Amino acid sequence: MTPRNEHERSRNSLWRETPRVVVSEGTIKTCDFLTADEVDAIAVGVGAPVLGDDELQPRAGTVHASARYRINLAELAERNHFTAAPGTVHVIDLPVTHPGSGAVLPWQGLPLRIILMGVGRGTDEELRTAGAALATATRGLKRVVTTVAARSDDRGTRHFVEGYLLGAYQPWNMKNKEERPPAQELVLLGPNSQAAVDDAQRHARLTWFTRDLAIIPANIKTPRWVATQFTKVAEQHGLLVRTWTEKELVAQGFGGTYAVGKGSSQKPVFVQVSYTPAQPSKDSKHVVVVGKGITFDTGGISIKRPRESMITMKIDMTGAASAFAAVVGAAQSKVKHRVSALIPLAENHFGAESTRPADVISVFGGTTVEIANTDAEGRVVMADALAYGALELKADLLVDVATLTGAAAMTLGHSHAALISNDEQWAQAFESAALETGEYVWKMPLVREYDNALKSDVADIRNIPQESAGAGPIVAALFLERFTHGVPWVHLDIAGPAHRDKAHHEVNKGPTGFGARIITHVLENL
Repeated sequence: MTPRNEHERSRNSLWRETPRVVVSEGTIKTCDFLTADEVDAIAVGVGAPVLGDDELQPRAGTVHASARYRINLAELAERNHFTAAPGTVHVIDLPVTHPGSGAVLPWQGLPLRIILMGVGRGTDEELRTAGAALATATRGLKRVVTTVAARSDDRGTRHFVEGYLLGAYQPWNMKNKEERPPAQELVLLGPNSQAAVDDAQRHARLTWFTRDLAIIPANIKTPRWVATQFTKVAEQHGLLVRTWTEKELVAQGFGGTYAVGKGSSQKPVFVQVSYTPAQPSKDSKHVVVVGKGITFDTGGISIKRPRESMITMKIDMTGAASAFAAVVGAAQSKVKHRVSALIPLAENHFGAESTRPADVISVFGGTTVEIANTDAEGRVVMADALAYGALELKADLLVDVATLTGAAAMTLGHSHAALISNDEQWAQAFESAALETGEYVWKMPLVREYDNALKSDVADIRNIPQESAGAGPIVAALFLERFTHGVPWVHLDIAGPAHRDKAHHEVNKGPTGFGARIITHVLENL
């Protein structure tokens, strides 16, 4: 099987390039390469009717295309009941003349496919949605030209391109049959910023990486394998990596990670990835991002029920992939602050050496934990990482990201992550980043009254309440906060948005890569 282009050649690599997006300052009127030989399709934007007016709002590109093709595209759209709602697409395949007829059509020599793109009123979210729809509509093509973002500012260009690249994602797979790849090149006509395009490509690539890593099956994706992939990609970006093996975890007090992973034949590993800026700012901070890295979760001896719930458990390391991707993003953006990712990697299995319900373990820093339920393992491995970040790395800000509680998914569904923090300023920073990236969050309170639910008769703390207190995401966060040792902290429970059963605009079916972009955006704006 011979790859047809650079995008396909990179598909077997875990860190791969997104499709090419370039900027051209011309218009449809003046573009000299707008020929059928060089361009497969042109895409132009149509806005939704404004209040009090039933007519569609053709954008500048639509007007120019109508003039060059000598077709009233807006009227044609109306006739076909095109609503111009964000994400809607109407494809026009123009006819050619019969050979030998001698007839010359107005569009002779021009691309024969015109794509009308609904952009609504052109908000950030609507432009992301339009971009994703264009990616879907142009799969299998080579070169596509669009004017959809031409009247937007840099912000609009970034959202449109980011939506396009996220929608163009082609999942990692082991199929023998090739699938239609995304268009090889997207050309943006008009006054678009290459810097905005570069930002969008960088953020989309981080999400692609996170999605790819989450989708890989657990028989390949062992803790050691993931640690090796992190090391390879980190070295490509000039990052420092330190790993702890099973014996080192025991020797240095990482009892949570060891306890969760010891029941599997694939032994646990702990990874630290560090970025240090060449020219730090005067008020340089050290941000430590903790990512839950359970490469497969059976629930341990407290085995998951029903069995169907185990099928998606290969994605239980999405937090680890997002945390790692955020450090890479910080390095690529040349953030002026130190950033480290702490990633406990383990497979939560059952076996002769598995941790039992009612066992008591000691995590990093010496806090003892009663394991009341082995299926509440994520918080246990993260306790090691949070305590290490606070006590050893002297973090100024701790961020954790995890597919932590089914309760968060039940409460918020697949569109929002639960956001919980002990610092209002940092919580607001993440809420703002959510609006910028489309990785939405819903802030939940830290209810101190529920602290008592985690009291243990035999240890410093239990990993789940003795009696159900409800408020699962909040109680889990209260457990984690115990290991932050007073450091400002933001917790993202991404159990809901980390996976979707159906594609939704720029969010794909399956592992979504949620978390990489919102954390990176916060780091870039410190």
